[in-house]
Amino acid sequence: MTSWLGYACIAITLWGIVGLFQKLGTNRMPARSLVIWLTAGFLMLLPFFWSPGTWSSLSGKAVAVGLLGGLLNGLGSWALFVALENGGKASVVVPMTALYPLVTVGLAIAFLKERPTPLEWLGIIVALAGGAMLSYETVPGETAQSAQPERNV
Repeated sequence: MTSWLGYACIAITLWGIVGLFQKLGTNRMPARSLVIWLTAGFLMLLPFFWSPGTWSSLSGKAVAVGLLGGLLNGLGSWALFVALENGGKASVVVPMTALYPLVTVGLAIAFLKERPTPLEWLGIIVALAGGAMLSYETVPGETAQSAQPERNV
């Protein structure tokens, strides 16, 4: 197994579990409070990741990129929590927000001059179709079949 694949599987598992905890959290507290507790959880990891040479080997630009990434991550988490808090189902909202790599693809094309292969374009199209299907909701009490217009024969 490739070394990155194992870590990717760990991330998938942990992020899958965290989706449940995010919904449970928004059922019990406001989204703003959940962001604070999420940040506290990140801070609990500092002793494990901190090393003595961490600051001295980094440029100011590298630190700025890290801080901006953290800020955007926090705001994205807040938006996810508000969606869950406002009645979004975890089974829909979490996978829908997991389409964020599509934004990264667009930015990579625009700024890094990367070009997806035809197979990667197919994956992008399938992801967009999946997002569209996830976002479709019927009115409560209405079935998908009853939502279709009547046809006069």
